[in-house]
Amino acid sequence: MGQRSKARKRATKADTIDYSRADREGFFSSSTTQLPERGCSCPPPPPPPGFRRIEATNMDSEGDDDDGTGEAIIPGLPDDLALRCLAKISHGYHGLLECVSKKWKQAIRSMDYAHMKAREGWCGNWLFVLGADSPALWHAYDPDADRWHPLPRMPGFTDDDELCRFSCVSVSNKFLVIGGCHISHSEKRCWETRSLMVFDPFKKKWKGAAYMQIARTDFACAVISDKVYVAGGSNSSSSKGLATAEVYDPHADTWEDLPSMPFPLIECFSISHGGQFHVVGKRVCNFQHDTYVIFNPSEHKWHVMEDLLPVCKLTCDTTTIIEGDIYSILPEGTVTMVMPDQKDWHVLGVYPAVVLPDHDRPLSPFGFGFVAFGRCIYVVGGMVLKYNTSNHTYAFVKLDATKFCDARTSPLEWQDAKPLPVQACRILGCASMEE
Repeated sequence: MGQRSKARKRATKADTIDYSRADREGFFSSSTTQLPERGCSCPPPPPPPGFRRIEATNMDSEGDDDDGTGEAIIPGLPDDLALRCLAKISHGYHGLLECVSKKWKQAIRSMDYAHMKAREGWCGNWLFVLGADSPALWHAYDPDADRWHPLPRMPGFTDDDELCRFSCVSVSNKFLVIGGCHISHSEKRCWETRSLMVFDPFKKKWKGAAYMQIARTDFACAVISDKVYVAGGSNSSSSKGLATAEVYDPHADTWEDLPSMPFPLIECFSISHGGQFHVVGKRVCNFQHDTYVIFNPSEHKWHVMEDLLPVCKLTCDTTTIIEGDIYSILPEGTVTMVMPDQKDWHVLGVYPAVVLPDHDRPLSPFGFGFVAFGRCIYVVGGMVLKYNTSNHTYAFVKLDATKFCDARTSPLEWQDAKPLPVQACRILGCASMEE
């Protein structure tokens, strides 16, 4: 994906069509049928199989007594074909489509629509982002439509709840939010959780799934061969970290134990590469030091890596994978790339600094979301630290910018996408899903 879609068409009520006249004149006939000339004595061609003749209707009627049940989804088309047409329109436009008519709104929210998309595998393209200012409400970005929209609130969360230190991944056309720390501000308490919440892009709903066997926060998590691997992290009963690991099968909705790591690791970060689970974390002895281990699923065993150079610059928040290559933004804003079997980092460019209208110098953003979609890198939200010369104080400035670039271009050329609907401050989690 080198360029995002520029489509900006909106559903309007300005244009009306006399569908009954169109029917009489054969506009809805099969494209392979020769239409008779006006005045011809031959009978008109028969309608295609499944065609239902309808009377002219006003699809934009907003009367309270009109539930849309008596009209076709798209006049002149069988409903199953009309559903397929609507199903190919990306999710960023669904809010507009639902405004066209009650029939379209019912169709897009129907189980027939969800089941057909799931059957065809038409999950759509998504970027999922959770910001610290709305810590239980995810927002989704549609790269094809260049639009943001909120997801339903996660089950079990209210406006007073917060989820942090979790992991999130996409697998088998589903978006998973795993573990973490659940904070209830109304109850003034927090607890580590084993929960697994799954967002279904076809039904646009959350549901709970099988719990992890151990509650964990700040743990390693990656997808390998359509299974989700987790390891390490910490909870209230393990101050020096966890060595345990487990794997989730989304098709069976089950967790299974894996061999434990050679030692406990906290503040873990992971990537999947070459069919293996790469984990970087801190080992707590007399002091903390970074440790790099790899789990090989085919061997069902862990390997301790002595060479930290390929991963020493990586952090969970600023690292992503594109076609097996590792991309990272360093603290100074430099975008680099390395292949796991090499030690040399290649500088690709610089992420642009933030220029505020009332500040005399550019500022480096931090706390942003960094995620890959196709061949593009996306940077979302974040904040900068601004110095106020008037009262000699510092203040955080929240950012709503969304920028992206094609990772294949050199130097990188950053472009603006639709900003976040809210200033997101620090991004707690982000992930992508591709159709």
